[in-house]
Amino acid sequence: MLSTILAETEHEAAPMIAEPWVFALIAAVIFVVLAIVTWSYRDVANRHSDKVSSHDAGHGGHH
Repeated sequence: MLSTILAETEHEAAPMIAEPWVFALIAAVIFVVLAIVTWSYRDVANRHSDKVSSHDAGHGGHH
């Protein structure tokens, strides 16, 4: 029984499909892409302030 347990402890886990640095690189690239997408939406609410002000004037300015 002891030999069976020792044989099982030497058993290798499932092989990785890539090196660990590849996973870190993929995560970093995804993070940068999401940061660029988020940055591209900056100041969106203020781009059309002329439309908002004319809408508020016509509807009493309440929301």
